[in-house]
Amino acid sequence: MKIGFLGAGNMACAIVEGIIKKGFVKAEDIYLYDILTDKVAEFAKKNGAQAVIDPKTLVETVDTLVLAVKPNVIKDVLAASKEVILKNDPLIVSIAAGTPLSVLYEVFDTDQAIRIVRVMPNVNALVGEGAAAVCGNEYADQTDVALIIEMFNAVGQAWELSEQYFSNFTALAGSSPAYAYLFIDSIARAGVKNGMAKDRALEIAAQAVLGSAKMIIESQENPWTLIDRVCSPGGTTVAGLVELENNAFISTVIKGIDATIAKDQEMSQS
Repeated sequence: MKIGFLGAGNMACAIVEGIIKKGFVKAEDIYLYDILTDKVAEFAKKNGAQAVIDPKTLVETVDTLVLAVKPNVIKDVLAASKEVILKNDPLIVSIAAGTPLSVLYEVFDTDQAIRIVRVMPNVNALVGEGAAAVCGNEYADQTDVALIIEMFNAVGQAWELSEQYFSNFTALAGSSPAYAYLFIDSIARAGVKNGMAKDRALEIAAQAVLGSAKMIIESQENPWTLIDRVCSPGGTTVAGLVELENNAFISTVIKGIDATIAKDQEMSQS
Protein backbone atom coordinates (compact mmCIF):
# COMPACT_ATOMS: atom_id res chain seq x y z
CA MET A 1 0.00 0.00 0.00
CA LYS A 2 1.23 3.48 -0.89
CA ILE A 3 0.03 6.50 1.07
CA GLY A 4 0.31 10.09 -0.12
CA PHE A 5 0.04 13.27 1.92
CA LEU A 6 -1.09 16.38 0.08
CA GLY A 7 0.19 18.96 2.54
CA ALA A 8 3.00 18.30 4.99
CA GLY A 9 2.36 20.53 7.98
CA ASN A 10 2.74 19.58 11.63
CA MET A 11 -0.23 17.21 11.73
CA ALA A 12 0.74 15.38 8.55
CA CYS A 13 4.33 15.02 9.74
CA ALA A 14 3.14 13.65 13.09
CA ILE A 15 0.99 11.06 11.33
CA VAL A 16 3.84 10.07 9.02
CA GLU A 17 6.28 9.62 11.90
CA GLY A 18 3.67 7.64 13.84
CA ILE A 19 2.77 5.20 11.09
CA ILE A 20 6.44 4.61 10.30
CA LYS A 21 7.23 3.97 13.96
CA LYS A 22 4.31 1.55 14.34
CA GLY A 23 5.14 -0.24 11.08
CA PHE A 24 1.77 0.59 9.51
CA VAL A 25 3.55 0.98 6.16
CA LYS A 26 7.15 1.07 5.04
CA ALA A 27 8.71 4.53 5.00
CA GLU A 28 9.53 4.24 1.30
CA ASP A 29 5.81 3.75 0.55
CA ILE A 30 4.93 7.18 1.93
CA TYR A 31 4.82 10.08 -0.54
CA LEU A 32 4.63 13.75 0.34
CA TYR A 33 3.84 16.95 -1.49
CA ASP A 34 3.79 20.46 -0.08
CA ILE A 35 4.26 23.90 -1.59
CA LEU A 36 7.19 24.33 0.80
CA THR A 37 9.30 22.02 -1.31
CA ASP A 38 12.59 22.36 0.57
CA LYS A 39 10.96 21.68 3.93
CA VAL A 40 9.09 18.60 2.72
CA ALA A 41 12.17 17.25 0.94
CA GLU A 42 14.19 17.57 4.15
CA PHE A 43 11.46 15.84 6.20
CA ALA A 44 11.08 13.03 3.65
CA LYS A 45 14.84 12.40 3.57
CA LYS A 46 15.05 12.34 7.37
CA ASN A 47 12.28 9.73 7.63
CA GLY A 48 13.00 7.64 4.55
CA ALA A 49 9.83 8.78 2.77
CA GLN A 50 9.60 10.26 -0.72
CA ALA A 51 8.91 13.85 -1.71
CA VAL A 52 7.20 14.37 -5.07
CA ILE A 53 7.30 17.34 -7.38
CA ASP A 54 3.57 18.06 -7.83
CA PRO A 55 0.09 16.93 -6.70
CA LYS A 56 -0.60 15.11 -9.99
CA THR A 57 2.40 12.84 -9.51
CA LEU A 58 1.32 12.19 -5.93
CA VAL A 59 -2.22 11.13 -6.89
CA GLU A 60 -0.97 8.95 -9.74
CA THR A 61 1.38 7.10 -7.39
CA VAL A 62 -0.63 6.31 -4.27
CA ASP A 63 -3.54 4.09 -3.19
CA THR A 64 -4.58 6.33 -0.29
CA LEU A 65 -4.50 10.13 -0.49
CA VAL A 66 -4.53 12.12 2.75
CA LEU A 67 -5.67 15.71 2.32
CA ALA A 68 -3.72 17.53 5.02
CA VAL A 69 -4.50 21.11 4.01
CA LYS A 70 -6.42 23.94 5.66
CA PRO A 71 -10.25 23.94 5.45
CA ASN A 72 -10.28 27.23 3.55
CA VAL A 73 -8.34 25.74 0.62
CA ILE A 74 -9.40 22.08 0.58
CA LYS A 75 -12.09 22.51 -2.07
CA ASP A 76 -9.68 24.33 -4.38
CA VAL A 77 -7.02 21.66 -3.79
CA LEU A 78 -9.49 18.89 -4.64
CA ALA A 79 -10.77 20.72 -7.71
CA ALA A 80 -7.21 21.15 -9.01
CA SER A 81 -6.60 17.38 -8.77
CA LYS A 82 -10.12 16.37 -9.76
CA GLU A 83 -9.40 14.71 -13.10
CA VAL A 84 -6.44 12.63 -11.92
CA ILE A 85 -8.35 11.54 -8.80
CA LEU A 86 -11.30 10.41 -10.90
CA LYS A 87 -8.93 8.46 -13.16
CA ASN A 88 -6.80 6.78 -10.49
CA ASP A 89 -9.51 6.32 -7.82
CA PRO A 90 -7.46 6.49 -4.59
CA LEU A 91 -9.12 6.31 -1.19
CA ILE A 92 -9.51 9.98 -0.18
CA VAL A 93 -8.90 10.89 3.46
CA SER A 94 -9.63 14.42 4.67
CA ILE A 95 -8.48 15.86 8.01
CA ALA A 96 -9.91 19.32 7.31
CA ALA A 97 -12.08 20.62 10.14
CA GLY A 98 -15.63 21.73 9.44
CA THR A 99 -15.76 20.17 5.96
CA PRO A 100 -18.48 17.48 5.64
CA LEU A 101 -18.22 14.44 3.39
CA SER A 102 -21.01 15.78 1.17
CA VAL A 103 -19.08 19.00 0.53
CA LEU A 104 -15.96 17.05 -0.43
CA TYR A 105 -17.89 14.80 -2.81
CA GLU A 106 -19.70 17.70 -4.48
CA VAL A 107 -16.38 19.12 -5.65
CA PHE A 108 -16.08 16.27 -8.16
CA ASP A 109 -19.46 16.97 -9.82
CA THR A 110 -19.81 13.31 -10.81
CA ASP A 111 -21.86 10.17 -10.22
CA GLN A 112 -18.69 8.11 -9.91
CA ALA A 113 -18.30 6.19 -6.66
CA ILE A 114 -15.51 8.08 -4.88
CA ARG A 115 -14.45 6.63 -1.55
CA ILE A 116 -13.96 9.41 0.99
CA VAL A 117 -13.14 9.07 4.68
CA ARG A 118 -13.30 12.06 6.98
CA VAL A 119 -11.07 12.26 10.06
CA MET A 120 -11.12 14.76 12.91
CA PRO A 121 -7.74 14.43 14.65
CA ASN A 122 -6.41 16.55 17.48
CA VAL A 123 -3.11 18.27 18.15
CA ASN A 124 -1.92 15.69 20.67
CA ALA A 125 -1.13 13.41 17.74
CA LEU A 126 2.14 15.39 17.71
CA VAL A 127 3.18 13.49 20.86
CA GLY A 128 1.58 10.18 19.93
CA GLU A 129 -1.46 10.70 22.19
CA GLY A 130 -4.01 11.99 19.71
CA ALA A 131 -7.75 11.40 19.58
CA ALA A 132 -9.43 11.01 16.19
CA ALA A 133 -12.97 10.45 14.93
CA VAL A 134 -13.36 8.58 11.64
CA CYS A 135 -16.30 8.15 9.28
CA GLY A 136 -16.71 7.19 5.65
CA ASN A 137 -19.12 8.22 2.93
CA GLU A 138 -21.55 5.81 1.30
CA TYR A 139 -18.86 4.51 -1.08
CA ALA A 140 -16.21 3.81 1.56
CA ASP A 141 -16.72 0.31 2.95
CA GLN A 142 -15.86 -1.01 6.39
CA THR A 143 -12.43 -2.14 5.20
CA ASP A 144 -11.61 1.43 4.15
CA VAL A 145 -12.76 2.85 7.49
CA ALA A 146 -10.91 0.17 9.49
CA LEU A 147 -7.72 0.95 7.57
CA ILE A 148 -7.88 4.63 8.50
CA ILE A 149 -8.73 3.86 12.13
CA GLU A 150 -5.60 1.69 12.24
CA MET A 151 -3.58 4.54 10.72
CA PHE A 152 -4.69 7.03 13.36
CA ASN A 153 -4.28 4.50 16.17
CA ALA A 154 -0.57 4.84 15.34
CA VAL A 155 -0.63 8.37 16.79
CA GLY A 156 -3.11 7.87 19.63
CA GLN A 157 -6.60 6.42 19.59
CA ALA A 158 -9.28 6.56 16.91
CA TRP A 159 -12.98 5.75 16.91
CA GLU A 160 -15.53 5.30 14.15
CA LEU A 161 -18.19 7.94 14.71
CA SER A 162 -21.24 8.99 12.76
CA GLU A 163 -20.63 12.31 11.02
CA GLN A 164 -23.59 13.86 12.86
CA TYR A 165 -21.42 13.76 16.00
CA PHE A 166 -18.33 15.36 14.49
CA SER A 167 -19.13 18.82 15.85
CA ASN A 168 -19.50 17.23 19.27
CA PHE A 169 -16.18 15.44 18.84
CA THR A 170 -14.50 18.64 17.69
CA ALA A 171 -15.40 20.19 21.04
CA LEU A 172 -14.67 17.12 23.19
CA ALA A 173 -11.34 16.26 21.59
CA GLY A 174 -10.35 18.73 18.88
CA SER A 175 -10.61 21.96 20.86
CA SER A 176 -10.43 20.63 24.42
CA PRO A 177 -6.62 20.35 24.47
CA ALA A 178 -6.60 24.17 24.51
CA TYR A 179 -8.96 24.10 27.49
CA ALA A 180 -6.74 21.54 29.21
CA TYR A 181 -3.68 23.72 28.55
CA LEU A 182 -5.54 26.66 30.09
CA PHE A 183 -6.48 24.58 33.14
CA ILE A 184 -2.90 23.39 33.61
CA ASP A 185 -1.55 26.92 33.24
CA SER A 186 -4.11 28.19 35.74
CA ILE A 187 -3.00 25.61 38.31
CA ALA A 188 0.62 26.60 37.72
CA ARG A 189 -0.19 30.31 38.10
CA ALA A 190 -1.82 29.56 41.43
CA GLY A 191 1.45 27.95 42.44
CA VAL A 192 3.30 31.10 41.38
CA LYS A 193 0.84 33.24 43.36
CA ASN A 194 1.78 31.23 46.41
CA GLY A 195 5.53 31.54 45.92
CA MET A 196 6.60 28.71 43.58
CA ALA A 197 8.71 29.20 40.43
CA LYS A 198 6.55 29.06 37.26
CA ASP A 199 8.61 26.40 35.47
CA ARG A 200 8.44 24.01 38.40
CA ALA A 201 4.76 24.75 39.06
CA LEU A 202 3.92 24.08 35.40
CA GLU A 203 5.85 20.81 35.40
CA ILE A 204 4.02 19.65 38.53
CA ALA A 205 0.59 20.69 37.22
CA ALA A 206 1.11 19.01 33.84
CA GLN A 207 2.22 15.75 35.45
CA ALA A 208 -0.75 15.79 37.84
CA VAL A 209 -3.22 16.25 34.97
CA LEU A 210 -1.46 13.60 32.86
CA GLY A 211 -1.67 11.11 35.70
CA SER A 212 -5.30 11.98 36.37
CA ALA A 213 -6.27 11.33 32.74
CA LYS A 214 -4.38 8.04 32.79
CA MET A 215 -6.15 7.05 36.03
CA ILE A 216 -9.57 7.52 34.40
CA ILE A 217 -8.60 5.50 31.32
CA GLU A 218 -6.83 2.65 33.10
CA SER A 219 -9.09 2.31 36.15
CA GLN A 220 -12.31 2.69 34.11
CA GLU A 221 -13.82 4.29 37.20
CA ASN A 222 -16.38 7.07 37.09
CA PRO A 223 -14.59 10.42 37.60
CA TRP A 224 -16.83 11.22 40.58
CA THR A 225 -15.76 7.98 42.24
CA LEU A 226 -12.14 9.04 41.85
CA ILE A 227 -12.97 12.53 43.14
CA ASP A 228 -14.48 11.02 46.28
CA ARG A 229 -11.31 9.00 46.86
CA VAL A 230 -9.19 12.15 46.84
CA CYS A 231 -11.51 14.15 49.10
CA SER A 232 -11.10 13.63 52.82
CA PRO A 233 -13.91 14.91 55.06
CA GLY A 234 -13.22 18.52 55.93
CA GLY A 235 -10.00 18.40 53.93
CA THR A 236 -8.13 20.63 51.51
CA THR A 237 -9.37 19.07 48.26
CA VAL A 238 -13.07 19.34 49.02
CA ALA A 239 -12.56 22.97 50.07
CA GLY A 240 -11.06 23.72 46.65
CA LEU A 241 -13.80 21.81 44.81
CA VAL A 242 -16.53 23.72 46.62
CA GLU A 243 -14.90 27.02 45.69
CA LEU A 244 -14.61 25.98 42.03
CA GLU A 245 -18.29 25.07 41.94
CA ASN A 246 -19.25 28.27 43.75
CA ASN A 247 -17.87 29.92 40.63
CA ALA A 248 -19.82 27.62 38.27
CA PHE A 249 -16.82 25.57 37.14
CA ILE A 250 -18.85 22.69 35.66
CA SER A 251 -21.43 24.83 33.89
CA THR A 252 -18.73 27.15 32.55
CA VAL A 253 -16.88 24.22 30.98
CA ILE A 254 -20.13 22.97 29.44
CA LYS A 255 -20.86 26.43 28.03
CA GLY A 256 -17.39 26.45 26.43
CA ILE A 257 -18.07 23.07 24.80
CA ASP A 258 -21.49 24.27 23.60
CA ALA A 259 -19.92 27.38 22.03
CA THR A 260 -17.36 25.22 20.22
CA ILE A 261 -20.06 22.92 18.85
CA ALA A 262 -22.12 25.88 17.64
CA LYS A 263 -19.13 27.43 15.86
CA ASP A 264 -18.20 24.15 14.17
CA GLN A 265 -21.77 23.69 12.92
CA GLU A 266 -21.72 27.25 11.60
CA MET A 267 -18.48 26.54 9.71
CA SER A 268 -19.88 23.30 8.28
CA GLN A 269 -22.85 25.15 6.79
CA SER A 270 -20.86 28.00 5.23
